[in-house]
Amino acid sequence: MAKYNVVVAQSAEKSLYQLPKEAIPKVLTAIQSLAENPYPGGCRKMAGEEHVFRIRVQHYRIVYEVHKKTITIVVLKIGHRKDVYR
Repeated sequence: MAKYNVVVAQSAEKSLYQLPKEAIPKVLTAIQSLAENPYPGGCRKMAGEEHVFRIRVQHYRIVYEVHKKTITIVVLKIGHRKDVYR
């Protein structure tokens, strides 16, 4: 399988650096691992969306979109589980 290009939206990047300092490295590792496997164990498809998935990292969620034709993953949102779905 080809390695995916991972693009982080500007709003998601801003949210990333607002997380607690101990959570940032774990979230970054999870985002980088999406390049190898865009559908890791525990990923869930978002209801009502065609190519949007989410993964969890402790109490935080990473919402991303997979574009198979261009071999790209776009990280849309990063945040605490109580806030990310709003």
